[in-house]
Amino acid sequence: MSGVPPTRMNQQVFKGKKKAAESGHRLLKKKADALKVKFRDYAKSIAETKSSMAADSSSASFSLTQAEYAAGNFKQKVSEGSMTARVRVGAGIDNVAGVKLPVFTYYETGAATDNASLGLAGGGKKIQVVREKYTVLLQNLIKLASLQTSFSTLDEAMKVTNRRVNALENVTIPKIQGVLDYIDRELDELEREDFTRLKLVQSKKEALNELQRLEIEAQNRERSSKGLTAVKASEEDITANFDAGDDADVVF
Repeated sequence: MSGVPPTRMNQQVFKGKKKAAESGHRLLKKKADALKVKFRDYAKSIAETKSSMAADSSSASFSLTQAEYAAGNFKQKVSEGSMTARVRVGAGIDNVAGVKLPVFTYYETGAATDNASLGLAGGGKKIQVVREKYTVLLQNLIKLASLQTSFSTLDEAMKVTNRRVNALENVTIPKIQGVLDYIDRELDELEREDFTRLKLVQSKKEALNELQRLEIEAQNRERSSKGLTAVKASEEDITANFDAGDDADVVF
């Protein structure tokens, strides 16, 4: 603070800095609150998705066992197919209070289903049930991956935002306020010094006038004792001794 000159200009500059810091603090506080709400929503969605995935995974595994019992071991026939992907994962971005969160989506490519003839000899219905349940399980798995990734990204963004809020609240704004208090104290001290100086000048002027008055009174007493006219204090306007008519005309 001692390195900051205590002037009115610096006072205005630091008032502007304080206003900007307080405005930034309010905005970051709102951002932190918005991220916190979204963070809780993601945590709730992750918990619900995980609990549903446990039941879906168990149901899908059980349906696969039933299909193998009804149609025999068909895994080799599935692996001998063209293995063309019918499902892909799309990546997008969700913007939450200025934070970009990755979002994964499930979409079908429209490719033809391989091994459609599986289960013609028996167990076809069970194989179809396996397809449907594993499709649901895959959708939940992609959803969980998206939620978990966004959750981690949001957690890091919240930590950074909270650090900035705390830095503004506990370091930057108090430091600026300390500089303003220092400038105010110094300016008040300068004003007191100026006031004291003016009082001293005024008191000296009054003392000088009093001394002149006493001298004039002493002279008047002395002149009165000699029968002379008393001397009066000069109150004549000094401009009366000058005549504007004596000056030459000025031509522009």
